[in-house]
Amino acid sequence: MEYTSLGDTGVQVSRLCLGCGGLGYSDTWKWNLSDRAESLDLLEQALDTGINFLDTANTYSAGESEELVGEAIDGIREDVVLASKVGEPVEMAPNRRGLSRKHIHAQLEESLDRLDTDYLDIYYLHQWDYDTPIEETLSTFDRLIDEGLVRYIGASNLAGWRLMKALATSDLNNLQRVAVIQPEYNLIRRHEEENLLPVAAAEGLGVASYAPLASGFLTGEYDRADGRSKDDVASRTWRDLAQFDEPEYWDVLETVRSIAEREGVSPVQVSVAWLLAKDVVDAPIIGPQSIDQLETYCGALEIELTETDIDRLEAPIEPTWNHSMVASARW
Repeated sequence: MEYTSLGDTGVQVSRLCLGCGGLGYSDTWKWNLSDRAESLDLLEQALDTGINFLDTANTYSAGESEELVGEAIDGIREDVVLASKVGEPVEMAPNRRGLSRKHIHAQLEESLDRLDTDYLDIYYLHQWDYDTPIEETLSTFDRLIDEGLVRYIGASNLAGWRLMKALATSDLNNLQRVAVIQPEYNLIRRHEEENLLPVAAAEGLGVASYAPLASGFLTGEYDRADGRSKDDVASRTWRDLAQFDEPEYWDVLETVRSIAEREGVSPVQVSVAWLLAKDVVDAPIIGPQSIDQLETYCGALEIELTETDIDRLEAPIEPTWNHSMVASARW
């Protein structure tokens, strides 16, 4: 395993972060493993490979993900960098969502209990809260750091200007700043190159990017003929190929397959190797559903793409940012 500093924090993290959103042991989460032993085996194997960066959230598997992570790190808490999140709705009831002081404190207490730990290394604002002043949210996180319950503030799914607003608010009020961001970023979803990633580079923020395989599209398991029409909205789910029915996306995938075949590796490894080659990305968040998949992901660390390879992979898409992608995501 390789390690790197997480932004300017000085914290050393593995180049791959284990995303624990798919871990669970019941049917409460629609795409989890639904097997406690299997989930724990996967966690143990990831830790054995040297992955020390674990990412979960209070809403993943309705809390089961945090419980499993807590069990897996029992006795080795100081060896891992543990991240969780707050902000998404826990249930459809008053004060059970958002980034108010009340909700943050309540959810942190529950997360720490499930994780069986006294603190989080990174606590993410899962999304922007349009109803709570950012000053209230940041002052709450600042106090949590003072109390030793949180080490660093993270932020996910923000427009770049909102992240800058948060940073400026911290600077003006002498509060702890957001230190780590979690953007969606992969070979076909490169909009963050025009949004959050320049902010991260300029401000020295750590970057743990999610969806490295674009919900499975970049695994190379699909062909154009497999996808439904993007007009077939009624039957679309998050796993449907309809959302990827764009010629340039398939052009990228064809290049991924070509390089993978040349190198004798998998499209998964080429896709993740591209992320690892980006200086601004500290640790892509991987989401294996088996030990075999975990080993495939780790194989990406051994691949060195040439500048020509990277140019070919990036050529079909010109990154653009559309604020409506997050502006419409109000609670």
